[in-house]
Amino acid sequence: MEEFRSVPAAFVRAHTRPVRPALVPEVTLQVAADVVALWEAIEEERGVAPTEPPFWAAAWPGGQALARYVLDVPATVAGRSVLDLGAGSGLVAVAAALAGAREVVASEIDPFGHAAIAVNAEVNGLPPVAVLGDVLGEESPAVDVVLAGDVCYDRVMSERVLPWLEAARARGAEVYLGDPGRPYVPTDRLAAVATYDVPDTEGPQVRRTTVWRLP
Repeated sequence: MEEFRSVPAAFVRAHTRPVRPALVPEVTLQVAADVVALWEAIEEERGVAPTEPPFWAAAWPGGQALARYVLDVPATVAGRSVLDLGAGSGLVAVAAALAGAREVVASEIDPFGHAAIAVNAEVNGLPPVAVLGDVLGEESPAVDVVLAGDVCYDRVMSERVLPWLEAARARGAEVYLGDPGRPYVPTDRLAAVATYDVPDTEGPQVRRTTVWRLP
């Protein structure tokens, strides 16, 4: 499909800058210095205006919380196979690899995100991370752990992803969800394992962000 045509890694390097996310300074992440300029560059690269924001070009709070958690509690992923669902930049995948995961797979639908994940793995001295497209319409890959950061950002997405996560849990995967208090997260059905204050990516605010586990 056209939307999945390859994006050169050079595009990501040219239109982002390396930063160390506030909550996860162990990781270097390529993020957008100017989101408007990045949108314009994506339009020029594709020949058509993007329909979705470049989620892959920011360190979102749920992802930062998950990354912090697996680095602080490496037994969560060490020696295990891991899926980073809705990976965006690949921050969580990178953290899982640094924490000793045996195998890391990322799922991301944006081809620019595919390129960003490759670049972010490389800048952190890691081998390439295998990247899948949209997995929500099929069974989850056979992995030990599913990490999902910031996936409940609207009602429609939540209604797709939550049953998928529950099915992955039923098949034996441990499932962790990182979220900064969005209203679509069914907290009454989850167990909190860690809470962090994450500086907002777009201002001076701090967002209280929780890592939830599906029991």
